[in-house]
Amino acid sequence: MHRLALSEVGIILAEPSDTQRKIIIKQLAAANIHQVEPVSSVEQAIQAINKHGADLVVSAMYFEDGTGLDIIKQIKNDDFLASTPFMLVSSENRLEKLEEFKQAGVAAILPKPFTPENLAKALKASLDLINSDELDLELFDVHDVRVLLVDDSKLSRNHIRRVLNSLGLQKIIESENGAQALTILKDNLFDLVVTDYNMPEMDGRELSEFIRFNSETAHIPIIMVTSESSSSLHMANIHQTGVNALCDKPFEVNEVRAMLASLLGK
Repeated sequence: MHRLALSEVGIILAEPSDTQRKIIIKQLAAANIHQVEPVSSVEQAIQAINKHGADLVVSAMYFEDGTGLDIIKQIKNDDFLASTPFMLVSSENRLEKLEEFKQAGVAAILPKPFTPENLAKALKASLDLINSDELDLELFDVHDVRVLLVDDSKLSRNHIRRVLNSLGLQKIIESENGAQALTILKDNLFDLVVTDYNMPEMDGRELSEFIRFNSETAHIPIIMVTSESSSSLHMANIHQTGVNALCDKPFEVNEVRAMLASLLGK
């Protein structure tokens, strides 16, 4: 399979400021990316994406006719476009605003202003999503690994599923919250649980504790996906609940690959 190089990546750049568009295009050119189609509104971005698609969509957060969230939702809710990585470029630092994008399945968040190092890291995360290879496990056929995916956000579940699918994991059952997940666990066998932390009815911490204290499920590895800092008060003692690994949102391919190799490769 042909692996896309940075120089081959075609980008739709949605940015309302003419000055900012020029700065970002110049930075992308320095990173050896020259196929950039600039647009200045949500409407133009959606038209361009629907017309001919893109390898990567790079977008600001705020526009006169909407927000970048309108663009990413348009992408993720379209089966044909859903695998297109979306990179947010924004000076926004309010956690609740960034959380919406993380839940929607953003591939990378680039701060504004950004350094060449910031850009290189974000581009790598996006390219990894495009070029991902199946995971090679010593003790499992990756296609046979049974996964329970728990997240109250459908957009987030879709993104996590696509990342897992790209690594070869195909047997995935989804649940909207921890309480529903427990019901599913009673009737199905799983090799891995991937759960969000913040959920209604029963959160990821409570679900993990139930899994660990039940003799029939205690052996199942648990990856907890969260947008909270690992040093936050909520996350500080999370491993005591039996969680095997913490994974930040955005849910990045290479980070997940390393976790799965560690948890399932033993």
